[in-house]
Amino acid sequence: MKFAKNIQTHLRAGHGGPYSIKNPNPKILDFSSNVNPLGFPGVVKKSLNLAKVSTYPDHDSTKLKQKLAKYLKISTDYIIVGNGATEIIYDFCRATINRTKVLIVVPTFSEYESASCLCGAKPQFFISMDLQADLEKFMQKIPRNGMVFLCNPNNPTGKLIPKHIILQIIKSAKAKSSIVFVDECFMELAVPQNQSVIDLVPKHDNLFVLRSLTKSFGLAGLRIGYGVGSKALVSVLDRIKIPWSVNGLAQEAGIAALDDVQFLAKTQRLIKKESKFLINSISGIDGFSCHDTDTNFILIKTRQPAKTLQKKLLHQNVLVRDCSNFRGLDNHHIRIAVRTHKENQKLVSALERIQ
Repeated sequence: MKFAKNIQTHLRAGHGGPYSIKNPNPKILDFSSNVNPLGFPGVVKKSLNLAKVSTYPDHDSTKLKQKLAKYLKISTDYIIVGNGATEIIYDFCRATINRTKVLIVVPTFSEYESASCLCGAKPQFFISMDLQADLEKFMQKIPRNGMVFLCNPNNPTGKLIPKHIILQIIKSAKAKSSIVFVDECFMELAVPQNQSVIDLVPKHDNLFVLRSLTKSFGLAGLRIGYGVGSKALVSVLDRIKIPWSVNGLAQEAGIAALDDVQFLAKTQRLIKKESKFLINSISGIDGFSCHDTDTNFILIKTRQPAKTLQKKLLHQNVLVRDCSNFRGLDNHHIRIAVRTHKENQKLVSALERIQ
């Protein structure tokens, strides 16, 4: 049996989480996954109706879309819902890439590259730890009749690009007939707030914004993502989406989570306080240097190789993200999530014991 060349050479991207390692200990403290440190809102548990497990879900996620439209203050015509944000990345590439020129700012989330290559593209990469500082050089690299992938705040650097900078990029790309894909999966956990470009979508048909309930509302196991784009693009994504990809329990959980506006506010206060604690504490340990962050995770430069550190910490039942497989980073970087104070203290103590 013969397969397309881009399928034969395709490799799945690596990620964090307890199942990223073999035989994970159930007691492991996971700092490798950047989900909400408070878990999920209590209203979600109350909302789940197991009697609906035997019923096919609404393939259009109608009620969830309506809730998102109210939450985002935008029409449902601009919204697509998917089985996690990653499904939408792959559907977006299937719909828009036909050997299109693709520009990806790295280091960043690896699925943009993976999905683009699977669709036959050959991405170009712009290496930057601070895109705002490298803006002019970056905009010169934007391809004609292509697309640009941006993660904001960026994973794994934690850097937030201000809204007015993203707008400059959108306009520059428009002049070259290119699409800008902005991944805002960590935007709701970012400090400062009000930097989202979702409200710009109706005015800029070359903009697509990705969001996730996984990170912001702690629903990683249920897989709920959504995108906001032009009516024409969303219509195409709706047509190619796998039927019933978003299960019924996930739709109910998403609707309930979006009702708890205080949950995000509480989370943002915790992240702001605990990120400072972690940076100050870890920066004082010999062999570790923390990058500043605007969201719920921290990139750390390490003296020891990341894989070695990860193994040593696993002996203490602490899991961190080895960042050596991020394009643009070397093997001396780890990433940690911001968790509760008690959990963060355990991480700091574990790092202090590293020899």
